[in-house]
This record gives sequence, structure tokens and C-alpha cells, in this order.
Amino acid sequence: MCTGIRFTDADGAMYFGRNLDWTQGYGERVVMTPPAARVSAAFSRPDDAGRGHAVIGMGILVGDLPLYFDCGNDAGLAVAGLNFPQSSHYATEPSPDGVNVAAYEFPFWVARNFSTVDGVREALRGVTIVARPVNDQLPVANLHWLIGDRTGSIVVECLEDGVHVYENDVDVLTNEPTFEWQRVNLRNYLTATESEPAPAAWGEATLAPFGSGMGLQGMPGDYSGPARFVKAAFVNTHYPVQRGERENVTRLFRTLGSVFVPDGCARMGDGAFERTLYTSCFSASSLTYYHAAYDDLSVRAYPLASCDQSATEPVIVPAAA
Repeated sequence: MCTGIRFTDADGAMYFGRNLDWTQGYGERVVMTPPAARVSAAFSRPDDAGRGHAVIGMGILVGDLPLYFDCGNDAGLAVAGLNFPQSSHYATEPSPDGVNVAAYEFPFWVARNFSTVDGVREALRGVTIVARPVNDQLPVANLHWLIGDRTGSIVVECLEDGVHVYENDVDVLTNEPTFEWQRVNLRNYLTATESEPAPAAWGEATLAPFGSGMGLQGMPGDYSGPARFVKAAFVNTHYPVQRGERENVTRLFRTLGSVFVPDGCARMGDGAFERTLYTSCFSASSLTYYHAAYDDLSVRAYPLASCDQSATEPVIVPAAA
């Protein structure tokens, strides 16, 4: 499964990131798609510009197709796809009206064509997201998406009755159930607090807390989608606002570390164990993509400014020295 978050720093700049939790990798690398890259679209979209935003993020390349798991663009907009296997219902056929986007190209389509969440929100009024596979080897992945910029974030879900766009006031997304259910479920934890509980009198006895942290007794600690949503939402909304790139990247990695899935704890039905394969962060302030893998404690930086913006096709980006 996965967890995504977004927040802004003391100067209003956005930081956006995710844990990707799964049993295996797919050879994913950091990929940059320059503004003039020629990328095949799944459907005819005459309004798609020949040039677009430069995009950087984690994904794989299939020919000229950048299949992004998560990415950000040169305008400071970011998007991540998270597993949503039970509730996701894409259209089975393209619509004769409006804009058709294949599920596999949705993150790139968003990051390539839009500068703001407002622009994405407006465009989605006429969009059909279609269950078209990339090829015979890559079946359709059932996802929902977190999209953010400096003004806030939205969640996009394809349900049985169509595309839903939700305002995300806690700036968190995990997996099943739907975002609407997850947001309501937070009310079960409204008494959770970062404060130390006051001593309580039980008859003649006075009971004092053991120490700090007891205000969070009852906070779920398992690795299910609902548990990770609650914990990530609490940490993300209570973490002190930071100033500076290093401090905010640290904040993002520490917040997502609170829901990091270690090996051996989340067994799938086929016997394989999920774990957090990587954690990523996109800084809209410096336009830098950060990445740390499960078995490498180093956080590596990939500045968009270091990439060749004049290239005509997507490229694999080496980490900065």
C-alpha cells in the first residue's frame, strides 16, 4: 500500500511526498521529462500543448512513455498515485465527449499540462479516466491520486458513479476505503492529543501519567490503510511549521517515517511481505526531487535545474553529487 502527504513551510512553499509500499520494485528510477519531449498519448487530445511543464519524479520508461508513480513540475504542482484496488472503477471505454486520459498516463498528464490545483480541479469536470493498459505486459493498476500545490490538495477517485474530486483539508492519502470514509473516520480520534494528560483522581488514589506521549493512547499502530491515514494525518497536522529546505525535507521524511512499513509485518495473500520500498519528497521551493530507498539510509537529491531541459525525450536522472 502507500501513504502520501503535503504541507507548506513558514514561507508558504509546498513539500509533497509519499511512501511506496509494495512487495517488489519495477526497476523504477528518477525520470525527468523536458518541456519539448515528444510523448505518445493514449487518446487524441488536440488541446494538449506541444510543449508543457518539465516534470521530474519516480517511474519507469516504456519506450517514450514516462510512467510516473509520483512527480512534480516546474510550476510547483505535484501528484502521486496510490493503490486503490477494491473501490476503483475506471471507464471501460473512452467517452465521445470531453477529454479521455488513460489511468497509466494520468500523473504525467496532470503534471505536464497544469500549473495549479485550481486548474486541475476545473479540467476534471470534463475528463474520463479510462482503463486502458500500457501493453500486454503491464495491466491496468487500480489507483487514486493525491494532487497538491502551495494552496492545498485534492484527491481524485474513480468510483462506480464516476470521477470524484475531494478537497483534502488534512493533506493525507493512503489506500482503501474511499477518501470520504477515511476523512469521517478521523472523528473517532478527535480526543487524541500531543499533550500529557492531567492526573486523575480515582477515589483516594491519584493517577499520574507515566510521561509524555500518553495523550495518544488509542492511536492505531498497524499498517492498514485506515491506521496509516489516522497516524499520518495527526503527525502531518501537528508537526511544527519549519523554515528552510533541509528542515522541511527532514519534516517530510520523519512524518512519513511514522507510517513506514518494515519487512516481515504486512504479509499479502500470496505470502509475500509488503515494505516501504522508497520514500520521496518534492520541494516546490527548490524544484528538487528527493528519494530514499528501503535498504539505503541516504536521502539523495535530484534538482530539476541540473537536468537538460533542451532534451527531446524523457531521461533517467542521476543523483546530485
